[in-house]
Amino acid sequence: MKSLLNKWFTTSAIAFLCTVFAGCKEDFLIEKPVTNLTTDVYYATEAGFEDLIRACYPLLRNIHQNRTLVLNGTDIFSQAGFSDPKFATLNTSPLEQYDVRLNATLGELQSLWTLLYAEIARTNTALGRADGITTMVQATKDARIGEAKFLRALCYFYLVQQWGDVPMPLKETTTASKEAKRVASAEIYKQILDDLTDAEAKLPVTASNYGRATKGAAQFLLARVYLTRGWNFKSALGGTAADFDLALQYADKIIDAYPLAATYSALFPTHTENPLKQYTGAQNDKNAEIVFAVQYNTDVLTNKTDPAFTQDVAGGSNLHSVFGGSGEGYPGTKGRTSDYNRHQPFHITNPAAYRFFDPDNDSRYDWNFVEVGYALQAVAGFKPLPTVNPNLKIDIKAGDTVVYFRPWNKPAVAQADRGIDYGGKKNYSVVNLEEYGGGYGFINGSTVNVSGFPGDYPMMWKFWQPGITYGDAFGTLNEIVFRSAEAYLIAAEAIVKGAKNGKLGAAEVYYNKVLDRALSKKGVDPLCAKTPENLKSLETVSYRATAANISIDLILDERARELMGEYSRWFDLKRTGKLVERVKKYNPWAAKSAAISDKHYLRPIPQGEIDLSFPAMTQNEGY
Repeated sequence: MKSLLNKWFTTSAIAFLCTVFAGCKEDFLIEKPVTNLTTDVYYATEAGFEDLIRACYPLLRNIHQNRTLVLNGTDIFSQAGFSDPKFATLNTSPLEQYDVRLNATLGELQSLWTLLYAEIARTNTALGRADGITTMVQATKDARIGEAKFLRALCYFYLVQQWGDVPMPLKETTTASKEAKRVASAEIYKQILDDLTDAEAKLPVTASNYGRATKGAAQFLLARVYLTRGWNFKSALGGTAADFDLALQYADKIIDAYPLAATYSALFPTHTENPLKQYTGAQNDKNAEIVFAVQYNTDVLTNKTDPAFTQDVAGGSNLHSVFGGSGEGYPGTKGRTSDYNRHQPFHITNPAAYRFFDPDNDSRYDWNFVEVGYALQAVAGFKPLPTVNPNLKIDIKAGDTVVYFRPWNKPAVAQADRGIDYGGKKNYSVVNLEEYGGGYGFINGSTVNVSGFPGDYPMMWKFWQPGITYGDAFGTLNEIVFRSAEAYLIAAEAIVKGAKNGKLGAAEVYYNKVLDRALSKKGVDPLCAKTPENLKSLETVSYRATAANISIDLILDERARELMGEYSRWFDLKRTGKLVERVKKYNPWAAKSAAISDKHYLRPIPQGEIDLSFPAMTQNEGY
């Protein structure tokens, strides 16, 4: 039977093909190319070369949205949404616990590695084709070469900090190869500085399109690179004390050219804490303080996340939706709306980090954290204690407070100041710092959350943008990569490490310029917790810098306050040799596992890269 069916299908197919060919004209099989334009031909034109340079920018979105390796597992951020460090069972990310799961198979490692080398491949292609462009105005051609070199240097800087010695291709890839020879970190730093020095010479002060790299962007990165090389990690970077002088000189150039915004909040979208009084204000992402940013506005080189490496189908910024906690669980919420929008717990502020701030006088505390949650609509007969006292009911009106996260320096001590679910007088939850997250609602040692009110964490909504579509990547805020406030702190750090002749004077002068911009009451001493890791201690200390107290730790604390959530924290701790010390001290997840060690100053080479290479790349020590 089977052979008969096969014979029938074969006969029918032949008959069909004969009919088709009989009805075709003679030129059916003649190839008629629509165009003779090839990539080699097109990339030799001005338009093709411009497109090559444009193609180097989209991946900046994907690279900077892969921020887990830069924020989590540090002193200020964790992905801590799985359990609570006070309880015996831990089930959080390996990037927090630094245990055996932080190994070469971790997906975040492969993702960032792949994106950085994809970007390097694009810049190498553009630079390799530049000599063939003979008709372009020289100043424009120089600017485009400068852009490509700046972007290549930025990617190698990210790579060498995360992984140390890595492969360093500098030419366009035209054939398949398994060779992936690791290059010494000192040689990579030399190449980075060569690229940036040439970029600084070639790039214009003002870009032809907003969002392109400029002379200032190259100078800022030079300041960061010299500062990092000066620390000379494990004597492997070729750094000397002279690098700190160069870091200071370049930081001063940025300070001269990019004035600080009048207020910290002027750098971010205008918004209010109460969604019922929300308004759509300015985005402020073209502030004069900003030196370089990843673009999400309509006036950009590209308006979509790179299709070859899709990060999110929405194609927008996700800064508004990746920092915890969340307002979606508040009584009286409207479900999935843009009022509070979605907040996924990818990056949760560690408890000690709140205690770096003076909540009464540091405007950055109020801007970064939502201390009060509101009901967006009325709720009749809400049960504050649904499991243990279902007869206790209250009516909630739209606009009522439903949760108040007390600042660390003003905890609710008196019973009357607690919520009615805690036996207090307030018709909303009152959450003290040590109860942020999983701790609230576990009343009298209970292992079951008995409160109907939300616990969670204060929302970290520094980047919150009102009025956008609900979801994870619908923001249009440009993501800041460099801004001059950081240049002041780079200068302060370089001077502490021995740099001389700062234009503004001593290290504390640079530091206090950033601090004073943030203070509500100018000139006073802001007070942070003296022991941030001791969540119950109310002892305070000033964090104004003086000649007597200026130190690397003081600067790292100020970087945490000023640059919270921006793409730098792991690099700061790695550069200064403070990663292990500060993570053990301030990250409750890592402190409990106690597994972090000096080997974690470098990441493991992704196993996928080792498997593909021949001879096989060596792995970093300890993995």
